Amino acid sequence: MLGTLPFFVYVAVVLFLPFGVLAVEAFRVTDPVTFDEGWSTDNIARITEGASGRAYLGSLRLSAVTAVLGAVLGLALSVAILRTRRGRLLRRLVLTASGVLANFGGVPLAFAFLATIGSAGVVTSLLTETLGLEGFTLYSMTGLGLVYLYFLIPLMVLTITPALEALRPQWREAADNLGASGWQYWRYVGGPVLAPPVLGATMLLFASSFAAYATAKALVGSSVPLVTLQIADSLQSNVVVGAENLGKALALGMVVIVGLVLVFYAWVQRRAQRWLA
Repeated sequence: MLGTLPFFVYVAVVLFLPFGVLAVEAFRVTDPVTFDEGWSTDNIARITEGASGRAYLGSLRLSAVTAVLGAVLGLALSVAILRTRRGRLLRRLVLTASGVLANFGGVPLAFAFLATIGSAGVVTSLLTETLGLEGFTLYSMTGLGLVYLYFLIPLMVLTITPALEALRPQWREAADNLGASGWQYWRYVGGPVLAPPVLGATMLLFASSFAAYATAKALVGSSVPLVTLQIADSLQSNVVVGAENLGKALALGMVVIVGLVLVFYAWVQRRAQRWLA
């Protein structure tokens, strides 16, 4: 028990203390006339309307779309790797690359995409000059989603591959012996077993996309409504009197949403372990 004390101290200082500060400061307001500080739920109400509400909707929409696409593409890639004849070597190479790409983000990732398919990127210039393709812009919600998939797909591969490997061959053999088709096997055996880990991995991708900041900041600035960018603007820019803690209220809402997603992810993972253990 004593050996785990540093861990609990670290969690308390890094996780619970900032959350407690946000939970308190989000309800503090300043009267614009008397400049007296008090307690109110005005900041909480403001994050659901106006620019803050649009930022939340933008982040939720972007996170949901990229999480689903990343989960589908990552699952397909994992299945393809495991079905190859030389799967052991290929699996090792893909998992190693996925471990690197899943942690490659921020400003370097934004710069790599700008240099490649940005408005003056190498590939963009080549396609424009040779094929005359125009219309796509990286500085939009669609372009940002494409960049997010760069690290979400490898993250899905890392998360779902162990679950795919845990599917026992005896289950498929038993289904074949009983006359089940491939569709029936995945409908009644493989699908229900894989559903919890796939759903949990999708929730993990959603949380990762929802909390991303540096890549979006370097790529689109404040032109795309995202809650992480809205928080940065609220903390760094001049704010209206009485809304000094609006950024903290936005951050509190983010923490609550991500916390609920991770709690659901942990619950799904426990159910998945019953079948894949």
